[in-house]
Amino acid sequence: MIQYALEDNVSVEAFREVLINSTLGKRRPVNEPNRLSKMLEYGNLIITARDNGKLIGISRSLTDFSYCTYLSDLAVDTNYQRKGIGKELIKRTKLEAPKAKLILLAAPDAISYYAHIGMTQFEFCYYLDDINTLR
Repeated sequence: MIQYALEDNVSVEAFREVLINSTLGKRRPVNEPNRLSKMLEYGNLIITARDNGKLIGISRSLTDFSYCTYLSDLAVDTNYQRKGIGKELIKRTKLEAPKAKLILLAAPDAISYYAHIGMTQFEFCYYLDDINTLR
């Protein structure tokens, strides 16, 4: 049985493993343990899904608990996908900050998933990766 929890002590190794096993590792710094450590340290809302203690899903967010929750990482091990785990992680994240809008950037392969579970797509989003691109 999958157990969900609000956690603040996820190990870097377990986080790295679930990122890799979910394919999210392709877009995360999985070979930089110091960055992964900071991601966990400064994510202030982390919900996990575990199967017999093994981390098989994670929702890592940054939130003010009142206006905005940015869900930065939603990862579910591919062996556990299509079982409602991702949706449950999103639900539990939202329940921790019910008045805050939950916002995320979808990976290209996940765009249809978020629409399928009832999230609204928002077209006006921007990001800045390199400060030198500012004009």
